[in-house]
Parts: sequence; structure tokens; C-alpha cells
Amino acid sequence: MTVPVDTVLINNAFDHQAIRSQFPILDQQLDDNPLCYLDTAATSQKPVSVIEAMTQYYQHDNANVHRAAHQLSARATANYEHVRHQVKQFINASQTEEVIFTHGTTESINMVAAGLSKQLKANDIILVDSAAHHANLVPWQQLAKNTGAVVKPIPLNEHLSIDINAYSALLSLKPKLVAISHVTNALGSVNDVSQLVELAQQVGALTLVDGAQAIAHIDVDVQQINCDFYVFSGHKMYGPTGVGILYGRYAELDKLEPLLTGGEMIKSVSFEATTFGELPNKLEAGTPAISAVIGLGAAISFINGLPKAELLAHEQSLLNYLQNELRNLGDITLIGATAHNIGVVAFNLAQEHHQDVGILLDQQGIAVRCGHHCAMPLMQQLNIKGCCRASIGLYTNKQDIDLFIAALGNVKDLLL
Repeated sequence: MTVPVDTVLINNAFDHQAIRSQFPILDQQLDDNPLCYLDTAATSQKPVSVIEAMTQYYQHDNANVHRAAHQLSARATANYEHVRHQVKQFINASQTEEVIFTHGTTESINMVAAGLSKQLKANDIILVDSAAHHANLVPWQQLAKNTGAVVKPIPLNEHLSIDINAYSALLSLKPKLVAISHVTNALGSVNDVSQLVELAQQVGALTLVDGAQAIAHIDVDVQQINCDFYVFSGHKMYGPTGVGILYGRYAELDKLEPLLTGGEMIKSVSFEATTFGELPNKLEAGTPAISAVIGLGAAISFINGLPKAELLAHEQSLLNYLQNELRNLGDITLIGATAHNIGVVAFNLAQEHHQDVGILLDQQGIAVRCGHHCAMPLMQQLNIKGCCRASIGLYTNKQDIDLFIAALGNVKDLLL
């Protein structure tokens, strides 16, 4: 049953306006229109605490980590490694060594793909979610090109999530790897990743879950999912750009060939040979994005300090409200919209080009995403060139939805 938005905002014991006020970027005008930010799936806005944590590092603790004996480095290192512990708890990893800092989801997946290069051979099967972001497809294509492996798409059902029957049939091919989305980037469709992982494990496949669109909206427990690898980005979860996480089971991470080599990740070096260090250092070559990691820790603290159950109800009620208002507007095609989607509504206005719609919305202060959303194979399956995507975050409110619908109504009147 859809929960009325006003009921969620009034009856639950939390002050949504106080939460929204922590995001200073939202309090601005664009061409005399209030900013209505509905592009959180592309990147989330950042609360004051994240901005201040990064400023604190640069003003007081700026030094490289792990490498110096002085106090600044000691403080930076302690804060940096504390975030690794925060991430471990946030996703329920079994040990901190299973948490690898990267520059984002894309690098995390590339790190796994490159690291598996010696474990795959010609004709090995790699199964990939048909709705996958390019970052969870192109690295596997490159791995296949380099090893002779074969990438096969996993078909989707009528709700545009993974078709369990088709998936089960593909598993009979005994794939070496299965790469799937937790929540799809373009449409917000939710996959039952625990079930998909369990089925893959029955045929001995490694599993990687792209959690970039899930991590900010739902609790993630990697031990419950039981996957071999789980990846996500800080900037999708109210943290800074330039930082991401590769979680992996220790045994599987330790088998990966390092993508990057150089400083920090070694045990010993001579001109004759190099011995790599232990995890996590083995996979973290060079100076990391220290300030971004510090910001990620602040984002986790921010999220952990919020009433999660109430905010989930708030987000889901807004998403249902948005879907219904789009249907009521008329001449709108919703793509893959169900009551179980998370964070995203994809749509097109009649036969109008999505980019035209996006530009006209922007002129009214509305920020949405328009294009193929780094999911061109999915767009080809849907027989469309692209679509508009409105996405919400924990700061989104009913006024944002109403402003968006009014602006889209103006676009409709102008174009149709």
C-alpha cells in the first residue's frame, strides 16, 4: 500500500526539514527558480559535516598516510584507517582487510576484472546483468578480450529486473563469474541479490555485486548477501567524489593480481624482484585520496545518525507519489516503474527527445538526468535511444516533486 507523503512527514518522529537544511547547495536559485535537484542517482549532494571533515583534514592534518613518523601523518593515518573500520561495520564485512579503498565503483570493478586475468581462460563464461551500468560490463568485455572468455547477458523479466528462470538456465553453462546490479542505475529496479548469489555459488561461480545505487537507500550486509565482491562509490551516498570501496572475501581478494603497482603496496623491492605486501596494502598502490576517504567516513557517520526506517518510508512514499503524479500528467511513458523500485523513476514525454525535455526543465530550475544513463545495451533492448531519469535522495521533499511535475506540465504544453 502506498503511504501518503504528508502522513510520513507529519506522523513520524523526525524532522525532515532539519535533515534537508544540512545540505547547503539546495538553498539556491537558478535563473530566479528554486533549485529542484532530482539527479541524486548521478551524484548525491553533501551535508555540512562531510564538507567540514575534509576542510578539517586540509587545515590541520594534511600529511601522507602510513609513511612518516611525525604527528600530522600519525593523525592522518589514524583517521584514514578509522574509516576502513567504519566501512567494515557499515556493510558488515568480517574483517577490515576486506575493505579496499578505490577511486569509485568503476575502479573497483576494473580492479577485480584485471585481477582475475590469470584465473580465466578461453571459452570461460562471464554472465552480466542486461541492465548493467557500462562500468559493470566494459571491464568484463576487456577481460574476455584478453583471455578468450565469453560474456553473456542475463535476460530481464517484465519488471526489468533479472529473469530468474533465464538466469537459472544460463547457470547450467557453469560460468566462472556472475556480475549483477543490486539496484539498476537507469531504472531503479531491485534484484534479489542474495538469491542470485546463492544460485551462482551452486555452480561454483564467483560473484560481484554492483551496489552503487543501493548503498544510500538500503542496508547492505555483505555477509548476508554472501557475495565474493561488492562495490560502491562514496559520491552516491552523500560523500565526496573520488573515493569508492571494493569489498571482497579475504581469500578472493588475496588471489587478485594488483591493478596498480608502485609505492605503499610492497613488502620488498630489488632490481631482481618485488614481493607484494599483505591486504589491504597489496591493492592500494600510491598515495590514496585521503581527504575523500575522510569525507566518506563523515558521510557514514551522518547516515548512521539518521532514523533509517523513517527515511526509507519517506523515500519510498515520495517515489510512489512521483510515479502517480507522472501517470496523472498524461502523455508520459514510465519505464520499468514498480512499487518496489528504489530511488529512480525513468520516463519519456510522448515522442519528444529526452534531451529537449531535460533542457526545458533545467530552464525552470529542475535538475534531472537525460540520456542512455551508461546503459546503452538496456536502451537497445527497450528500443529507445534514451530517457529522462528523476532520482531522489534523503533530502528530497514533496515540494520538489510538485515543482518538477508543474515544470514538466509546462514542457508538455510547449511541446505537444
